[in-house]
Amino acid sequence: MQARIHPAIVGAYKVLDGEELSEAEAMELPAVSGPDILDLVSLANKVRDKFAPKIVPCSIINAKSGVCSQNCKFCAQSGRHQTGIDTYELLDPEAIVEGARKVYAEGVRIYGIVTSGWGYTEPTEEFQKILASMDALRFHFPDLRICVSIGILSDTTARLLAEHGAWRYNMNLQTNPERYSELISDTHSVEEKIFTIKYLQKYGVSICCGGIFGLGESWADRVKMAIACRELKVDGCPLNVLLPIKGTPLENLPVMEPADVAKAFSIFRLVNPEKMLKFAAGRETVMKDFQGLLMLAGMNSMITGGYLTTRGRSIEDDRRFLDRLTGFTRNAAEGSAAE
Repeated sequence: MQARIHPAIVGAYKVLDGEELSEAEAMELPAVSGPDILDLVSLANKVRDKFAPKIVPCSIINAKSGVCSQNCKFCAQSGRHQTGIDTYELLDPEAIVEGARKVYAEGVRIYGIVTSGWGYTEPTEEFQKILASMDALRFHFPDLRICVSIGILSDTTARLLAEHGAWRYNMNLQTNPERYSELISDTHSVEEKIFTIKYLQKYGVSICCGGIFGLGESWADRVKMAIACRELKVDGCPLNVLLPIKGTPLENLPVMEPADVAKAFSIFRLVNPEKMLKFAAGRETVMKDFQGLLMLAGMNSMITGGYLTTRGRSIEDDRRFLDRLTGFTRNAAEGSAAE
């Protein structure tokens, strides 16, 4: 007897025809379980292959570490948590350029400047130093795409970043916006983040906006985060899997099961078929042997060479990984066409 595909997955096949999933339809997908998850992964990968086939690695530098005034529950860099990480003030432009030089030599052309802290709503001396770093990057590497992730902005600071060559800005919702203050932080609001996104879009900066799975959120929260990113018309979505860090309020949470991560990633792809979906933190450290499967669950980007306070894999190792992964998807597609 031929196995039947789960009805929610059958309904989601319309995404391949360019149709949009409604929130109600997306809310049916978390019911997929067991072996049916592989059918969901297969559909997500077909959607990625049709609408966002190119896999693009990027790299970041932790340009200012720790002692953040905010109380984000997951974050090792909050000054309110005792996590034992290295802390330091904003790096000089020379150090940021040197970090770019290393990854540029490895073929990476997307490079992000990331700082801890609430953000910059005035062009302070420190903010001007970030602009100087961006200018230096543009001088030394004219074809480098510069990403920035430095917190909450105002209209003024968003405009200045655009004028100094910001290609993309990272501002994560982290979870369902309706539960942000409960699951993430109550020292700033998700509305401040959304305003920042809209300021940057006004000045032509593309937006990277995603979140973290495994915070204690529900499946409905995961779907609502995917819908929120779609409604904000962002360009890319970094998806992280929580690594519970000792010293944070979430240190005792269980690590998310790979099958649940595959389901969450697949749903995100079906809701956002054309976006750059980036497998960020947790790829090597949490998911380990399953990272290949999870990249096939609709992902088309990855952070390589390390994260903010957790290690990553070398760019060379990731290059070999991507070569094999793209070879697998290409051969699978050719085999399917031949049939």
